[in-house]
Amino acid sequence: MILTTTNEIEGFRILEYKGIVSGIAVNMQKMSISFNMEKYYAGISESMGQVKEQAFQELKDNARTLNANAIIGIKVDMEVTANNYIAVSVTGTAVSVA
Repeated sequence: MILTTTNEIEGFRILEYKGIVSGIAVNMQKMSISFNMEKYYAGISESMGQVKEQAFQELKDNARTLNANAIIGIKVDMEVTANNYIAVSVTGTAVSVA
């Protein structure tokens, strides 16, 4: 599966636009606020990476259901909520390329 933030893939031709796909993930384990800011930011960074991977996996799974072999125009939105939950939303256009 080819993933890109651009609207075309160099060396490939878009044969068919399959539709808009998305992947959303939220960490279910609430992060604890610590007086050690270094540990707090390290925890956020690690959790954000895991949640981002889950969102991208869902994005790819949704594109595969449409028989797409690439996703173009990917946009990523990451948010740390007031309750210290991390939410990641990924959206793109599923396409068939050759």
